[in-house]
Amino acid sequence: MKKSNFAALVLGTISGVFFALGMCMALLPEWGMRTQGIVSGAVGMALMVITVMAWRKMEGKAPVRISKKAAGGTLLGVFGALLLGVGMCLSMVFAKMMLGIVIGIIGIVVLLMLIPLLKGLHD
Repeated sequence: MKKSNFAALVLGTISGVFFALGMCMALLPEWGMRTQGIVSGAVGMALMVITVMAWRKMEGKAPVRISKKAAGGTLLGVFGALLLGVGMCLSMVFAKMMLGIVIGIIGIVVLLMLIPLLKGLHD
């Protein structure tokens, strides 16, 4: 394993733990740690950005440039994930099974559209 991949693995794991723990702390009212959870989640997200920057530098790659295509793909991905999540919540939490299934399937279709939109279709 290359040093750059190992460093990305370690930093990615640490940032993921900070982010996940922060979200649990912020979103579970039983824990009573909303502010600390927001701080921990923000630290996790910052570490994720640092991980990507450090890995790209160690690999000798150019910094990430944000294009309209990348921004649009990101927004479409977030929208699809939200639709899928809303569908799951409607089905599992609010007992609206049919509506939840329909919205969830729409979310899956939106997420599947990302592949041909961003990568294109090739022979």
